[in-house]
Amino acid sequence: LLAHYIAGLQNYVPAAMALVCPNVNSYRRIRLESDAPINTHWGRDNRTCGLRVPIDQPENTRVESRFAGSDANPYLAMAGTLACGLLGIKERLMPTEPLSTDAQALGFELPRSLEEALSLLADCDELQALLGRRFVRAYSSVKQKEYETFFRVISSWEREFLLLNV
Repeated sequence: LLAHYIAGLQNYVPAAMALVCPNVNSYRRIRLESDAPINTHWGRDNRTCGLRVPIDQPENTRVESRFAGSDANPYLAMAGTLACGLLGIKERLMPTEPLSTDAQALGFELPRSLEEALSLLADCDELQALLGRRFVRAYSSVKQKEYETFFRVISSWEREFLLLNV
């Protein structure tokens, strides 16, 4: 069961990222220079992986999903994470082999922007069916509007850097 759950997370977390990283700025931490995960690899006690299974007593075995940011709504983050795992169990997916090396060396698998995350969620029929198509449409509509509003504002960096150099 645990293997299927992990595989579900590996397979569906990219499409659920809009739920666990809900804001434009959420994606600034998903970069190589950060401790935040950039892909869906898993490992035993490997903190470079997005999915970490701490080494502990068998009865305490758990999966730490390291994708959600501190700006995530905990209820939506939990719902999205559990939905991904449940899909893995239902579909009897199998995970990749556990990773013992640096997961960041294997490159990006996660969306790099809210816009990309919303697109992945819109394309994932399985998550939409489980979370509710009406909810996903409403949530995505709000987040798309926030994304568009964010890009209407000229940042201080743009004013300072571009004004002096363009």
